[in-house]
Formats: sequence, structure tokens, C-alpha cells
Amino acid sequence: MNIYRGRFAPSPTGPLHFGSLIAAVGSFLDARHNQGEWLLRVEDLDPPREIPGAADDILRTLDALGMHWDGPVVYQSQRSHYYDEALAALERSGHVYGCACTRSEIADSSIKPGAVNVYPGTCRSGIPPGRRARSVRVQVYDKDITIMDRLQGRLMQQLGKDVGDFIVRRADQLVAYQLAVVVDDAEQEISHVVRGADLFDSTPRQVHLQQLLGYPLPAYLHIPVAVNTDNEKLSKQTHAQAIDPGNWSKALYDVLAFLNQELPGSVQDASKAELWQWAIEHWDTDALPASRSIVVTPPCCG
Repeated sequence: MNIYRGRFAPSPTGPLHFGSLIAAVGSFLDARHNQGEWLLRVEDLDPPREIPGAADDILRTLDALGMHWDGPVVYQSQRSHYYDEALAALERSGHVYGCACTRSEIADSSIKPGAVNVYPGTCRSGIPPGRRARSVRVQVYDKDITIMDRLQGRLMQQLGKDVGDFIVRRADQLVAYQLAVVVDDAEQEISHVVRGADLFDSTPRQVHLQQLLGYPLPAYLHIPVAVNTDNEKLSKQTHAQAIDPGNWSKALYDVLAFLNQELPGSVQDASKAELWQWAIEHWDTDALPASRSIVVTPPCCG
């Protein structure tokens, strides 16, 4: 890939809040600082979790904040043919299989009980008699995946022990996030992924799929996520307040401060264009906090 092409990929589960704005600003500044493109992809593959009108609200807020994207907005809900093609390729190469197991069955028989239930491969050699496939899993084999993140550093996972064969098509027949994001990044020729560190541990699974499908591997940068004093990620579930576009200077100032970026002394008097020009020119990945999360409290984030 000869050009920088980044992206922001929000899920329309609610309005843009401080936590999601961090990922948006980080990806935007990294792209613009490197004279690259910044694409917008709406990850609307989970209808039960989506809020009507949320996608349009997110787009309006980004536009009002002065974060203008390149090209048309892409919606995952309109890209099922790409996911079907990728699944068909994995089937032809023998890397996927049908699974009849339920979540409770996996929890009961997990290789690694506890916070992470590692699938023990129950259906890998065939579905037990009297059962039918509910989901589709990809085989991980005894494979070590190592990535070097631009901020978080080295991460190595032995997928067989740490994750197990993971789902690429869910029991409700929706394509799983891991496959969709890999297919979309490849089809859109994304060269750099800047996103929250809550997704860092899932990156080796995505690299595994990229390798199986013959896709190029983008460069990854996982920035800290904002958490409340209970160490919960800011989200709709934790009642994160929506960004007020009318108070754009405070919203952007707070995000830049969270990312430990240099600010002009007269930031409060700067125009929106001037603030963005400063932030783009002075974007410094070396200054980013090399942690997975940072506790934030009001009034910065509601």
C-alpha cells in the first residue's frame, strides 16, 4: 500500500460520546498528519443493539465538529456479499466448520474456565448425532500470532490455548465482527488502523483471518480507552453523555488533553479550523499514553 488510508468505524448503538470521540479524533489526526485518507464505516451488523437514527446523529456530530471524511460512508449492513464471499473462500480451503454448541455448553467444557471461555473444539471433527449446526467457527490450529502495535508494543497469543476456534457466523446467522472487520479493512484497502485498546486482544484473531484469506496486514495503533471510576468503559450502558457539537472547543480540547497532545496557548480563542490545523501539525504518537485505559471524571466527559 503506497498511501495512508485510515478509518473510523462506529457502531450506531447511541450518540457519539467522549469515549467514541477519542477513537475518532485519534484516527482522524493520524491520517491527516500523514497526508492520508480518512474513511467512515458504520458497523451496523447487530440490529438488536442499534438505536434508530443513531448513525445519522453520529455523522452530523462529526461534521459539526469539523471532522470531514473522504468518500462515501460505508454501511456494513449493505456489504453482506463481501462477507459471504470470504466465508465461501474459508469453506473451500477447509478452515471453517459448523458448530452446534451453545454458550452454556462451552462455558461448562471450556479449556480455560473463568473470564475467557476457550472453545475446546467439540464439533471440529463433526457435529454429534441429533444436533445441527448453529454457528460457523474458524480453526485456529496450534498457531502463535505476534503483532507489534505502534503504541502498546508486542502482543503474542497462542490462539489454540488463549482463544480456541472462534465464531465467524453467529447462531442468528449474522456475520461475526471479527470476520466483517477483516473483510472491510481489506476491501477498503485500509493501511493503518487506529482504534481503542479494548480491541487490542482481539487483533490476533483478525490477523489469523487476514493470513487465511491472503489479505495484507494493516499497521495497528491501539489508543487508551476512557473508563469511569469503576473501571467501566464509557458507553451507552454506562450512561456516557452525548457530545454537544455546540460546545466543540471543550470536546476537542478534552480529547486532545486525554491523548496527551500539545495544545496552543490560545486554544480557547482558536477557530475550529485553526484548532484542527494545530492538532494535525502537532500530532505526536510518541506522546500518547502507553496504557490500555485511563480513568476520566466529570466535567470532561459527562
